[in-house]
This record gives sequence, C-alpha cells and structure tokens, in this order.
Amino acid sequence: MYRISELAEKVGLSRSTLLYYEKLGLISAKRQANGYRSYSEQDLQRLKLLQQLQAGGLTLKECQSCLESRIDRELLLQRLKVLDDEIAQKQQARELLSAMLGMSSMREWHQTTEKQAPHAHLDWLMKQGFDEKQALRLKWLSKDMNEHELYMADFELIFDGLERLGPGTEADSLTALKAVLSSTESLKAEPFNSGELLEIGCGRGIATRVLAQHSVFTITALDNDESSLNSLNKSLDKALKQRVNTVCASMTELPFEPCQFDVIWCEGGAYIMGVEQALKDWKPYIKAQGYLVLSDLVWSSDTPSDELREFWLQEYPDMVSAKQRIEQAKQAGYELIDSFPLSEQAWSDYYAPLKGRVDELETMMPNSKALADVKRELEIFHKRQGKFDYQMLILKKM
Repeated sequence: MYRISELAEKVGLSRSTLLYYEKLGLISAKRQANGYRSYSEQDLQRLKLLQQLQAGGLTLKECQSCLESRIDRELLLQRLKVLDDEIAQKQQARELLSAMLGMSSMREWHQTTEKQAPHAHLDWLMKQGFDEKQALRLKWLSKDMNEHELYMADFELIFDGLERLGPGTEADSLTALKAVLSSTESLKAEPFNSGELLEIGCGRGIATRVLAQHSVFTITALDNDESSLNSLNKSLDKALKQRVNTVCASMTELPFEPCQFDVIWCEGGAYIMGVEQALKDWKPYIKAQGYLVLSDLVWSSDTPSDELREFWLQEYPDMVSAKQRIEQAKQAGYELIDSFPLSEQAWSDYYAPLKGRVDELETMMPNSKALADVKRELEIFHKRQGKFDYQMLILKKM
C-alpha cells in the first residue's frame, strides 16, 4: 500500500492531480484508521497504464474510456490522423528553420513565397542584406539565398561571352520600331524628328544599337548591371555615343521626371517586376500619346503538356496568354497598336549558342545547380512545339 505522497513520487504527478483522478474514479483510496489515504499496487499500475495511453495523444476522457471498455478503433484512427498532421506541420517548421540557418536549401520556400507574395518577398530579401540587383536575381535565378553566391558565379560563367541573355533578333526589334514610327504617320502626325526613348533592362545593348541606328531618338539605356552597361558603351561608335546615355538604376524606381519619354522600350525584362506592375508603374513617365513597347513570354496554346505547364509554373508563375496580356494592357490604359510573336530565329539565336556553352562546361561543372537549371530549360525549349512564344506588344498611352 502507498500513501498519496509515495504514489505521487512513483508516477511523477502532483498530489492535487491524484485527488482529481480519484474524484473521476480512475483510482480508489482506502482510508486507514489514522485517516490517511492509502493506494494499492493496482492503483499504481492503473496510473502507469493511463500515462502510456496519454503518450499516444489521447485526452484524459478518452484514456478513461479505453481503461473501462474495449478500444474504440475509430477514435484512435481519428487521433492518429491528427497526430500525423501535427507531425507534418512540425517537420515543415523544422525544415524551414534548418534552411534559414543555412543547413539546407530554401529554394522551395522562395518559390512558394514568390508566388503568394512577390512584393513582400523582395522587401524581405533586401532586409536580409541583399541589394536590389542581388534580390531580383535571387528571386528569378538562384531561388535560394543560402546558395546564391555560388549559383550566380556559375550563372555568370555560363553566360560569359554569349551575346544574348534571352530570345530576340535585331529584325524583331526593328519591326517593333517601325510599328511605332508608322503609327505616328497613320495619325497624320509628323514622324519623330526628335524625342526621348527610355530602354529599360537594356543588358549589353543589342536592341539599344538597333534603336539608335534606325531612329533619331535620344536614348537613355537603363540597367542595374554596371558590367552590362560598360559592354554597351564599348560597343557604340562615336556618333551613337552622342545619342545614348547609360544609367545604372532599378526598373522598379525610375529616376526620371513624369512624362519625360516619348517611348519606353523593354525587351524581355518586364517580368522581373511583373508585367501588370510595369504597365502601371511606367505609364506616368510616358508622354501623352506616347508608346510602350515590351516583349514577354506567353502561352500560345490552351493545351500545353503537363510537363511544359509545370515547368513554367515554377519558373514564371505569372505567365499568361498573349490575349490576356493585351487585355491587361487595355485595362491599364493603353491602346494596342500592334502585336506579334518573335521569329523562330529569335529562339535559335539565343538557345543555339547557349547549348554550345553548356556542352563546353558540362564536364567542368558536374554538380552545378545553375548548369542543371539551364540544361532543363534547353530540354523544355526543344519540347516547345509552338505552345509558348515571346510576344512583342506595341502599346500607346491613352
């Protein structure tokens, strides 16, 4: 027989808890002649069995039911599901904490966050110490802040020496420029003899040179990568340098005056801040009746394969059809002047040299995640079959 203090010590419970259990009928004390409670070995073992049942996540009431009757299997199955859900949530929490401490990849977390809260994601990355250029590259390229530095070093190596950073041709750029110039003629307006054009995300200046050679605009070429701007400046002859001014700045915070530009031009870069956001944010910098020209990756089919859809859902979750992009532009206050998909040459001019570079580096970089991502994109390109395109949009501010 055990006094209440002895029983409490053996089972690791307080005296008040044992008195409560006794009130519920889980244990039963006998009064001695001196008035003290005493408990039997059976009470001790019943308490230990109760503790084992509680360890399975059962409530006290459920434990009492199991002690007094046959096990309720349905009840236990429900409890098991609850525990499985709790374990899964805690495992996710553990994996996230581990990743944030640099012990594992954060790629999946970044991809999910980018889909659900892209602007908050960018702000958060910058609060972690990344400047805007690094944060934007992390969002769209490495997608893992723990491995960003290595990933970007590999990425820069892959594209070192390549002329293009995305699909396009000089002919496509020239076709879009002619659409702008002919639009003014169709309205019986004077062709542009002067004016200002802002190219956003100019990169190494392939389109910049076309615009400078085939128009008389004063051109501001903006990019957030100083090395690309240096390459552009080196490629310009003396005459063109007089009309092209380079600016290293962010496309999300343009350092210009309202209504400063006759044309804003952006080939393949608006996705970085989101095309709908770009349509809205860039509009104030365009003069009345001015133009916005941009190209964007779009679906050209309602029935892409699951493989294509899944790939672009991960890489470009904001991707829509050309028709939807045009509707978004109209909703933002633009008139559609012209729209066309980039030529097949635009794809081969980008992917053929890139494939050669990947083949060259493959044995040197067997474990590179950047190289693996580029190889996967090449695979998707070869399965394109007309299901997606780059669409050029020539829009007029209304």
